[in-house]
Amino acid sequence: MKRSQFLALLAAPAFAFLPGCGKSGDAASAPGGSVEKRLTIAFLPKSKGNRYFSTCEKGARAAAEELKVDFLFDGPTNTDPAKQNEIVENWITLGVDVIAVACENREGISGALKKAQAKGIKVVTFDSDTTPDARSFFVNEATDEGIGHALMDGAAQLCGEEGEFALICATLTAANQNQWRKQIEARLAAKYPKMKLVDSKPCDDQKDKAQQEATNLLSAYPNLKCIMAICSPAVPGAAEAVKQAGKSGAVKIIGLGLPSENRAYVKEGVTQSLILWNVEDLGYLAVQTAYAVANGTLKAGDKTMKAGRLNEVEIDGTSVLLGKPFVFTKDNIDQFQF
Repeated sequence: MKRSQFLALLAAPAFAFLPGCGKSGDAASAPGGSVEKRLTIAFLPKSKGNRYFSTCEKGARAAAEELKVDFLFDGPTNTDPAKQNEIVENWITLGVDVIAVACENREGISGALKKAQAKGIKVVTFDSDTTPDARSFFVNEATDEGIGHALMDGAAQLCGEEGEFALICATLTAANQNQWRKQIEARLAAKYPKMKLVDSKPCDDQKDKAQQEATNLLSAYPNLKCIMAICSPAVPGAAEAVKQAGKSGAVKIIGLGLPSENRAYVKEGVTQSLILWNVEDLGYLAVQTAYAVANGTLKAGDKTMKAGRLNEVEIDGTSVLLGKPFVFTKDNIDQFQF
């Protein structure tokens, strides 16, 4: 036997025990001694500076830890559709397994998400959807109808079902905001003929801008009875404007907001009603859904899905539903810390 052949025989068994190549954490031992690749789930909010999405991130990380997957988190510092597209392109280059995204611009991000799908990356959306052909499933807080009707019915109750009200949204391009507005307007037309929506203003998901827009609305419409704020920074922004104008109680505030950001206003009586869902659970469900899509346990046509600590959740078409909206008031807000 030649010396080179002898050395090759000595070396060959050693390679059988070398771990698979790749980044640290990519692989884990599976039954039978084979190597199983860890999934990488990339989580993209509308913006990182928004406390709503920071709370989503907390739930998402909890799910990732339970499921033993690698978790990437990134997003624009402010609502910026172009930056979302850049991040998706970067994740395509990295070759992540799944992208879970809250879409700032429904159509604008669809091209990048379709490109990810063409590369074999699974895509789910949460909070705000893209076009249906650019993702597998949408993780929805509740139905658009349920949210829109809860907001409009709440505003009507506060106003005695008559008078002027105005709306402050996040942006004019966010899919979820536009769907909620459609449902609000439909409910208004169907049930409350003595109420009038006088104006709608975007605040770009910024509290300070929401406060300024609310101040402008109070000046432009002296008979305004209610401001409906349908993104989380807009609720405390509108409340601060009403408080500083000395109109607490006279101009009602209702909206979609976090208890932690609105507790003082609610307890003071500046804000009368918050409508939301468990935001941490939304992030948790988004990662659970991403994992189920990636491993094939969630497929088109399924009506329910097992989702860890949330147990079984309903699926309506391609929408995975977290549940019904919840109303926070002065009487119960101290029970919630998110």
